[in-house]
Amino acid sequence: MKYLLLFAFLLNSYFGLSQTKKVHVKYISEAIVLDGHLNETAWRETQAATNFWNYFPTDSLQAKQQAEIKMLHDDTNLYIGMKVNASGNDFVVPSLRRDFTAGGSDNITLMFDTFNDATNAFIFGTNPEGVKREMLLSGGGTELRGFTMAWDTKWKSETMMHKDHYSVEWVIPFSAFKYREGETKWRFNSYHFDTQSNENNTWVNIPQSQYIFNLAFMGDMIFEKPLGKSKSPISIIPYVNGLVGKDYETDKETSDFKVGADAKFTIGNSMNLDLTVNPDFSQVEVDQQVTNLTRFEVGLPERRQFFIENNDLFNDFGNSRDSNPFFSRRIGIATDTDDNTIENDIIAGVRLSGKINNDLRIGLLNMQTSEDIANEIAATNNAVITAQHKLFSRSNISFMFINKQATKDYDFMDDGEKYNRVFGVDYRLASKDNTWVGKYYLHKSFTPNSSGNDISTGASTEYRSRNYNIRLSGLWIGDNFASDLGFIRRTDIFKIDPRFRRNFWPKSKKLQSHNISITPIFIWRPELDFENSDYTIATSWEGSFQNTSEIEVEMYNRYIRLYEPFDPTGTDGSVALPIGDYKYTSFSLEYESDRRKVFSYEINPSFGKFFNGKIVSLETQLNYRIQPFFSSSIQINYDHIELPDPYPKADIWLIGPRFDVTFNKSVFWATFIQYSSQRDNFGVNARVQWRFAPLSDLFIVYNDNYRTHDVFAPRVRSINLKLNYWLNI
Repeated sequence: MKYLLLFAFLLNSYFGLSQTKKVHVKYISEAIVLDGHLNETAWRETQAATNFWNYFPTDSLQAKQQAEIKMLHDDTNLYIGMKVNASGNDFVVPSLRRDFTAGGSDNITLMFDTFNDATNAFIFGTNPEGVKREMLLSGGGTELRGFTMAWDTKWKSETMMHKDHYSVEWVIPFSAFKYREGETKWRFNSYHFDTQSNENNTWVNIPQSQYIFNLAFMGDMIFEKPLGKSKSPISIIPYVNGLVGKDYETDKETSDFKVGADAKFTIGNSMNLDLTVNPDFSQVEVDQQVTNLTRFEVGLPERRQFFIENNDLFNDFGNSRDSNPFFSRRIGIATDTDDNTIENDIIAGVRLSGKINNDLRIGLLNMQTSEDIANEIAATNNAVITAQHKLFSRSNISFMFINKQATKDYDFMDDGEKYNRVFGVDYRLASKDNTWVGKYYLHKSFTPNSSGNDISTGASTEYRSRNYNIRLSGLWIGDNFASDLGFIRRTDIFKIDPRFRRNFWPKSKKLQSHNISITPIFIWRPELDFENSDYTIATSWEGSFQNTSEIEVEMYNRYIRLYEPFDPTGTDGSVALPIGDYKYTSFSLEYESDRRKVFSYEINPSFGKFFNGKIVSLETQLNYRIQPFFSSSIQINYDHIELPDPYPKADIWLIGPRFDVTFNKSVFWATFIQYSSQRDNFGVNARVQWRFAPLSDLFIVYNDNYRTHDVFAPRVRSINLKLNYWLNI
């Protein structure tokens, strides 16, 4: 009998796992008081989504500390009540700032695939202190860069902490989502991090070979009543900004007063129309400086709110590292007559993006930038048109057209600078269970006085299983391919970069998993009879420990052929390395400690040969918090480069302390200090933010920059006062 019962249990477990998990969303007419108590009758009568699975440290057991999620809805709102169990109430909450990072802290996150396409999702989360976060996820959750954390919307949350759990109550207006009218089902999943039991758990079981936010693994939420039209409000977001400052290098004082506005409209239930007039991004956090020892430009992430929602429709073409045809940071940035990067004012912009139906998404963007005759910068119209159509279960095909064009003739412009256009098609493969993923694209550029050899094309196919990760990939970028609104690292290359990785899952009390991988990267120059110009063979071992710390050891075998003299140190007046061949090997070790601790750190020493000399480097970041009101970190990068005479020797420093004070959920003070010896700059950026109403802010921003070479002297100093108000009508 006991064997029969065991067989029945296993059979039931098998069919339970093979079926899609479901949670029912009950329709209500009674009022819900948002207080975190979950004491209304409707909550007691509603079935909970529970039976969470471990994702970490294993993916084969039920979670020790379960979460229970209940959902209700009326005609205008989605109501969510949650009980998140824990072994105690010693929760990790590093900050009270909105849009916190989930890793290393206690929180619960919900993902809603409102079009049931396993490609895009709306994400909402909270921690035990009730701090909110919301973001968008694109690309099926197959890459970390699919997150868009700068997206904001209005919704409400309250939490209550208890000795062995915390309870959560949310009210999310349906206007915060995009969906098809009359829909009765969304795909849904949730993950929660429990620092005390050292668990990461998911409602639908996800293998550790996939990301915890992968949209291939989701259940269903079934609405009791079909959803009506979302009736999204029109949002008007005016701003005023006053600035005073001084450029000490030209001895010019500046003052400015700007007025502008953004507007957001919803067309139907699924399309966004965004307008901006005279936009100002002074409140956006300054970029984190990097030390660049390569011959190529470094790409930095977009932080400006206008470009954020549905940004994958515009930015996710081509190859993100080598040939991205649209890089929104190009808009509003230009080069002056001294080849310095400066701000180029945006006059106005319009952006339409979203779903036409369940299978078709479109995106249109048009922005006009102003002329700057003194710096020989033309008034320019920047336009992008895209369309994405779903194929099969989770794959899609996309088309794009990009046009950058001067709006009138200028004496300082060459014919080849009058316009640049790119047309392309991309196919993204994603199997139902995400075992097979891939990217295939073909782009062609059009530039005056340029014809032929203007193609960029690439292919990548990847197999992912529990034990193996195998990728075959390569690309071709023609010598005349150009995208003025893109990020093209270099042209005239044929590149292959396959990868093989083997994963291991030991039964160890300390080591949770580890893997070995090898990634050979070879580049040839087609215009030079396919001469091999570069190769890098990266071999690594990586381990993850049960306490969430990680370690990685890497070896790099490199070959570089220089086609023109190059000084990797960037030292003024130094003798550049000559044209020729360079082969060298280097080693690195990277360790990241347990982020749940009050003090945590990352350390990355490396050493080895470097061109015809040697290099010793150390990158480290130290983090300390007094939760939930104060957190700090300091980044320290040091590179000692020693090349043989007569070539330069250099000690390059990059130091960046950061301090973040969250007085409460509405008032924040952040200071970011950066010193870069390579850039000869010491900078201070301090921001005080008061969120006096939902998504409405008062900012005071102080910027100060100094020269550091030979003499410490001020460069540019400014202070901004900016007020923006989010008004729904």
